[in-house]
Amino acid sequence: MRVIPWFIYFWLYLIALIPKHRKAVALRKAGHREAHDELVRSAVHPWAKSMLTTAGGQVTVTGLENMPKTPAVYVSNHLSHCDIPLMLGYLGDDTKPLVAKIETKKIPLIRGWMEELHCVFLHRDDPRAAIKDLDIAAQFVKEGYSMVIFPEGTRSKIGEMSDFKAGAFRIAQKTKVPVVPVCIRGTREVMRPGSIWMHKAPVKMQILPPIDTSGYEKADWRALPEVAEERVKGGLASMQLTDPHH
Repeated sequence: MRVIPWFIYFWLYLIALIPKHRKAVALRKAGHREAHDELVRSAVHPWAKSMLTTAGGQVTVTGLENMPKTPAVYVSNHLSHCDIPLMLGYLGDDTKPLVAKIETKKIPLIRGWMEELHCVFLHRDDPRAAIKDLDIAAQFVKEGYSMVIFPEGTRSKIGEMSDFKAGAFRIAQKTKVPVVPVCIRGTREVMRPGSIWMHKAPVKMQILPPIDTSGYEKADWRALPEVAEERVKGGLASMQLTDPHH
């Protein structure tokens, strides 16, 4: 499928959701949190799944039983723009806010829905502002929401994982919630950088057992980014062994 028809579908779908977005805004302003969140889920889940499947993603998710019933911070490798609809559409029944780059805030319609999702826009080039952004994300976690963040900070240029940045784990440190490593494979094959085509490809997401941070000391927090990174790398290696031709 060419990228242009997909983007037309992308925008038409968002335009069709405008009445729901207006209703969501009204519910939030009126303080009806449960009704607001349910409406947002009912709009974003199908939209996200549709964006990925129409692009060509054939999605398999494993490890859903590892997801804590309490709020958590989900950390994942980052390969493609398709990772975002994958997370929004397939990471459990609720729709989890994302920590996204501040540039995303410039995209009309998308920005509005991300705000209703309680997503946080991260100032990656301004460390002081970034700390404040991550503290806002931590506040959402304290209010009962899980948060998704890509600790590499940006999509992989060559498909190899970059180091997990320590700042991404500030949310967990402020809230003492579990950190859940997530492995993604295949989204890069659906939407290849610089290509005008989208391709049918198997997309796999595996949720690994959570890392319990409740008794962490300073040394544990310092080690956590590397621990989480190694778990994701190990999960990706295991996925490759079970699917060597992917």
